[in-house]
Amino acid sequence: MSDQTTDDYLILRELDEPITRAELADAADASGEALSELRDEGVEIRWVESEVLTDDDERVVGTFCHYRAEDEDAVHEHADRAGLPATKVTKRGEPLSGE
Repeated sequence: MSDQTTDDYLILRELDEPITRAELADAADASGEALSELRDEGVEIRWVESEVLTDDDERVVGTFCHYRAEDEDAVHEHADRAGLPATKVTKRGEPLSGE
């Protein structure tokens, strides 16, 4: 995959109910499988990183994910195949500098 043909997308995934870290690991496995399927089909998409959102009891309530993809449709297709929410998908702008 060439970074010249992809853009950065930030995805907010808000969960309806909190989940455990073990359930999060299962979701990550499903995500990886969906990414492999899409790439096998010629879709340019790659996971970059994710931040986990937790409640006061350390249960997972969502994630912020960073992907590189050919377009926003690829991001939504990945979410659908993986069974993950894509509450908000936004093209990433230039990062801010500073402290």
